[in-house]
Amino acid sequence: MQVSVALLLQLGLVLSALTLLGSLARRIQLSPIPLYLIAGLALGEGGVAQVPAAAEFLQTGATIGVVLLLLTLGLQFSVAEFAVSMRRQLPSAGVDVLLNAVPGAVAGWLLGMDPVGMLAMAGITYVSSSGMVSQLLTDLRRLGNRETPAVLAVLVLEDFSMAAYLPLLTVLAAGGSAAAAVLSMVIAVGALTLAFVASYRWGHHMGRLLAHPDPELLLLRVLGLTLVVAALAEWVHASAAVGAFLVGLTLTGETAERARMLMIPLRDLFAAVFFVAVGLATNAEKLVPMLPVAVALALITAVTKVAAGGFAARLDGVGRPGQLRAGTALVMRGEFSLVIIGLVGATYEVVEDIATPYVFILAFLGPALARAAGHPRVAGMLGVRPSG
Repeated sequence: MQVSVALLLQLGLVLSALTLLGSLARRIQLSPIPLYLIAGLALGEGGVAQVPAAAEFLQTGATIGVVLLLLTLGLQFSVAEFAVSMRRQLPSAGVDVLLNAVPGAVAGWLLGMDPVGMLAMAGITYVSSSGMVSQLLTDLRRLGNRETPAVLAVLVLEDFSMAAYLPLLTVLAAGGSAAAAVLSMVIAVGALTLAFVASYRWGHHMGRLLAHPDPELLLLRVLGLTLVVAALAEWVHASAAVGAFLVGLTLTGETAERARMLMIPLRDLFAAVFFVAVGLATNAEKLVPMLPVAVALALITAVTKVAAGGFAARLDGVGRPGQLRAGTALVMRGEFSLVIIGLVGATYEVVEDIATPYVFILAFLGPALARAAGHPRVAGMLGVRPSG
């Protein structure tokens, strides 16, 4: 087998750089996500250096990173308790769409876009980044917080919406018929609904099937199943993240705890790769032309996302401090927005010019707001008592 010296060297340098950036972030008590994004941006098109040999590995690793992030998140909860939270959170889905999709559509209308362009902008401002949010909750040690189930329910409801939205946008952007778009939507939503029902009713058997005393075999079984389910979710135009999250929910008890501990090192490695890949896929030159518009839209939808997340937490009976933490945790947009850019960017360049800096602004603003929301002094300034 021929070994690529360039691949090994570039990948080694990238990982070494991430080590330094991660250490710096920990030292100044910040999330490393923005620093990893900057690293990817510096290595991508229009950046200061490029890593062509390692680029393909980083893009593949990014997909695995999202899957592992959501798998380990799902292992924190049971499918029964999460199903209760999902039912309670259905009203928050409408609030989320109203507060966050509408600003994007209005921005598209003001910029003179046609209905497809407006639809693309609505999706970009609507959906939070499952991968970024889950990593942020881990960095801030909030996975066990009272508001976290509400945050996760919002993410899953958004990803569920994407199962209908992405087929619709794909067909319409390609000039397809409304009938073909509706058919594609029905297949995707039906498959995802069936997966939820199967996980709820028969998921408890999965733990017994995957359980094994040998850590290596348990790791291989859980990871293998997760990747298969994630692939099936992508095949029906749903989210690989939702598929991985479902697998995590179905595992409970000792099996779930052992699997989670085994996955953590892999998750942390590939999560860092994911954030670098997001930056790598971005052309730095695209961040400048529509920057003022992107900043304005980012500020508006940061506020509306905080409001939507706060509403979801309130439905779960969470106090005002938790509502603020829930809302700020959801501010970041990411992988779905980049997918939408990829679908329409060739036809609607203005969407790409706005959405690219928009994603990066919120990727930086989100962690800062989330950390500030947990600080007693900041909460006090906003009139939120730090306790409760």
